[in-house]
Order: sequence, then structure tokens, then C-alpha cells
Amino acid sequence: MRRPHIRSVAVAIAVTTAATGLAGTAFAGPDTGVERSAASAGTNTSAAVVKAAQTAAFAHAFATGVAQGDELHAQDVMIDPEGARHVRFERTHNGMPVLGGDLVVHLDAKLAYTGVTRAAAHAVAPATTRAKLTAEQAAAKAAQAAQGDARSAQLVVDARAGASALAYQVTVTDQQGTNTVVVDAVTGKVRSNTPDSDEFLSPKLLADLRKHGQTLDPATGTAAAPDSALAASGVAPYPTAGKGTGKTLFVGSVGLTTTATSKGHYLLKDPTRYGTETRDAKGSTTEKFSAGAPFTSTTDVWGNGTTSNRASAAADAQYGITKTLDFYRSTFGRKGIADNSKAAQGMVHWGSKVANAFWDPTCNCMLYGDGDGKTFKKPLVVLDVTGHELTHGVVDATAKLEPTYVDSDGNQYGEPGALNESLADIFGSNVEFYANNKNDTPDYLIGEKLGLAQKFLRRLDHPSLDKLEGTIDSWSTDTYYTEVHAGSGVSSHAYYLLAEGSGKKTINGVAYDSPTSNHSTVKGIGRAKATAIFYRALTRYMVSTTDFHSARVATLQAAKDLYGANSTEYKTVDKAWAAVNVTAANTPAARH
Repeated sequence: MRRPHIRSVAVAIAVTTAATGLAGTAFAGPDTGVERSAASAGTNTSAAVVKAAQTAAFAHAFATGVAQGDELHAQDVMIDPEGARHVRFERTHNGMPVLGGDLVVHLDAKLAYTGVTRAAAHAVAPATTRAKLTAEQAAAKAAQAAQGDARSAQLVVDARAGASALAYQVTVTDQQGTNTVVVDAVTGKVRSNTPDSDEFLSPKLLADLRKHGQTLDPATGTAAAPDSALAASGVAPYPTAGKGTGKTLFVGSVGLTTTATSKGHYLLKDPTRYGTETRDAKGSTTEKFSAGAPFTSTTDVWGNGTTSNRASAAADAQYGITKTLDFYRSTFGRKGIADNSKAAQGMVHWGSKVANAFWDPTCNCMLYGDGDGKTFKKPLVVLDVTGHELTHGVVDATAKLEPTYVDSDGNQYGEPGALNESLADIFGSNVEFYANNKNDTPDYLIGEKLGLAQKFLRRLDHPSLDKLEGTIDSWSTDTYYTEVHAGSGVSSHAYYLLAEGSGKKTINGVAYDSPTSNHSTVKGIGRAKATAIFYRALTRYMVSTTDFHSARVATLQAAKDLYGANSTEYKTVDKAWAAVNVTAANTPAARH
């Protein structure tokens, strides 16, 4: 799904000041007794917050699990309007990256320790630091497991799955992309073999569609006037912002801010959104955005609304990417996918007859296939697909939720992976509501424009109406063994109940009827508040191993932060999770 990695603390640290959210695998409060601030409020800069959090992590080692030989590398600093500070760390042990060693240290406004959210509930030190396999042997095993070409093997500590082991991490490349393979450095066992890209459609779903002969030929939009007036074209000197028109496949004619490189020459690149750009992969499977061909025009009109023009799909992609960026910035103050004011990127016409779309962390970009010409007749550049996939990028930049295991066909399993898919659906749906495009009615359905016989791919109000993937409405002990897209229904359903409540409701002409597993009645608090709670939970309190019960704790903490522990919002979060059978009482004693 994505490759764990350690960034240097020297990398610019994003500071989030918008009201956002929290969640985690284990949230530990402060030790008893009087806590002194690690730094004064007068030195409350990003560097001071990181230093205070590092100091606090070692000072509260029993709670944080940090031990001798560990180093903490800051990935993100978040400053809440109400005063709390949160620092997300990745960890090394004796210089080796620790997989599953991530944690978030929480501080108050005076930089005093208030708690921790940690992925690993155990010590990360492996039993041995002496490898029996050489790096070359590990690379060979990884290449065999992933059936590709292996790059060099790196020693890591694998602290996932409830124990720690010395291992090698290897990137393996084939024509479809890359996999991260982790090989035990002592036994030679392949501990995990995970695709680095997030596919919108699972291998199982694609196989089922082909087996049943379903053909998806989504209806296209209309060529109406652009939906909004964007940035004025301006005047020389060049380059400057251009006021373009995208004639898309799915949402009609839309306004696009482009780059005028000289008089009468335009580039499909948005200078008002960090230089966000869509390029043409021209059928290659490159994971280097620089290898894509730029889209240029002498008219500042992109596409013709049909697949006969290569720029039509690019117009959809650029529109979807920029709307997703606008949603995150307008709603949460998030500046770009990684909150670092950098461009979001997309490549259309990726690969040959690829019936899928991907978020690819290797190039930090969206990759869109054109369809296989049989099951999928058009490129997968639909708005909620883009919102869904770019949200995987947001998750990759924050909690890094990972599947627990992957089968031989590439299908992913486990609650953290299912939660990742759910968040992508939740925020992808919100992108639709934000865009409010008349050619793509905002709704709580995912993939409703793909042309499926059941009229949608997944839905948040009543997930089990999706018979294709067998999506589930509520949690059980079997959820751990459920494919991640199917398992996503648990938290997606909880979110819908929190936002809109149970029972029948019609929104924008779409009828919903949301059940509850405990036959309770839930009254929603509204989409805006529900979305704020889930985002805060993701960015503050979720870590790579967060499961559904941990997500419940996270969203409760987020609701407490935003609205108070005695608020209707807090109580409704609890009711929504109980309605999908996720409660404190049935929390598994032993986590997988």
C-alpha cells in the first residue's frame, strides 16, 4: 500500500492550525503528579515543540515505549487553536528504521506532556541484532516473492504484529509498479509483501466483474458553460495564470486555472495551487512524474468531452485534483496533500489497458488507467475516485494506516487497511459535496458514475447493499479477515450515522435508509461536524496500526477536543460506533 520510510527532522515541518482531528491504537494519558513544561510558551516554535515532545517521550518511557537505542524523527507538528500540540514521530532503533514504531506525542499549550498514541504496544528492540541472511540473500527472496527486480535490502526492525524482529526491507519493481517486501533476517521468512500503490478497485472485484461479464461504460457529462470563474488570466510578463476551460468526460465543461507560458501558449498546470499539474503517461508505466508529457494548448481549452481527445481525461483529472486540494484547504486549512504547500500531480493514460486508478507514493501522484476496453470502457477519472485516491495520500502523510496482510492475488486484509479505505471514501464523498457540480450530484455513494449494475460501488449509509465487494455494515470478530474494501463499511457506516443519523432520509434527490446493528436510533450532528471529528482523529490520534476500536477512541478524543466531553457531539460519536457494534465492552483483549 505504501512504503514505510524515515524522513529527516531537517525537512520542513508543517504546522497545522486549523481545527482538525485525532485517533490511535493506544492513547495513554499523563503520569500522575505535577507535570512541568518541557519548554516555555515563549519558545513555542516548531523546533521547540519537537524538542519538548522528544524530551517528554523519553521522560515518560513507560507510557511511550521509547527505550535506549531509539531515536525519534519528527514527521509533523500540529498546533490546535485551543492550545494542544501534537508531534508525530517515526522511530529508528540503533539506526535502523522501525516498521510499526510510529507514535504521536501530545502536549498542552505550555508544552507539558499530556499523553501518547503509539502503534506498537510492546518494546521495539529485537531479540537479536545479528542477521543470518546477507542482504543479497534477502533481496533474492524478496524478488522471488514479489516476482520482480529487487533493489538493495535495508536492515530494519519489524515491530508489527505484536513482536519485534530483525528484518530486511526490499523494494521490488515489476511492470505494474513496486512492492515493499519484508524478509526476516534470521529465518528468511517473508514477513510481508505489500503493493506500494493504492488501487481503487481490488483484484478480487476486478476478477468478479470479468467473471460475470459486467461492462462499465460510464455516462459522460454535458458541455455546459464552465462552473465557475477562476483566476483572471492576467498580463505579461510570463508565465502567468490562465483562465482555461476543461471539456471533461464526466462533469461537463469546467473552469481550470492554467499557466500561460507566452502569448497564445498554455500549460495544464495551476500556479495558484502550488503548481499542481496533470501529464500524459502515454501508455507507459513510469512512476516518475517528470517522465510524463506535459499537456499544452494554444487555445486554453482542454479536451472535447470524449475519449477521442487525450486531454479530456486530463481535464477531469486536473479538475478533481484541484477540487480535492480546495476541499482540504477550505475545510481544514491543509495546504496540499502532505500539508507542505507542494504540488499535487496526476498522470493519465497510464499503462496499457489498465482498469484502475492509483495513489502512488513513489511519485507522490495519481495514476489513471484508460480502462481495459472490456470491463471498463473509459478512463477512471471520476471525481470521487480522485478524492478517494488523493485521500490515501493524506493518510500516507499522516497515520500511514497499513493492511495487516496481503494474499497471493494482491488482495489486502486487516482493520487498519479497511480504515484507510473508509477514510478515503468518507473524504472522497466530501470532495463531491464541496465541488457541488450539477453533473455529479453530491452524495454518500462511491463510484456511482462508473456505470455498475448496482448503481454504485460502495455507499456509506448502508454498506451491505454493495453486493459486489460484500461490504459489511458492522464489526464482528471476523472483520480482521475481511478484504479491506469490504471491511471499510464499519467506519464508513459509523461516519454516516454520526453525520446524518439512522433511518430514512433524502439528500439531493438520493434516498438513504441507514440501519443500526443494535436497533438504536441515532440523530446525526451534521456532515460538517462529523467530518471535522474524523479529520482531527486521523491527523492527531491515528497511527499505522489503528483498528476500528482504536478509531472509536480516537474520534471520541477528537469530539472531546472540539466540542467537550459532555457535548451532544461526543455522545453521538459513542452512539454511532455502538450502532456498528464497536464498543468499549467488546474491544478485543488481544489485538492482531
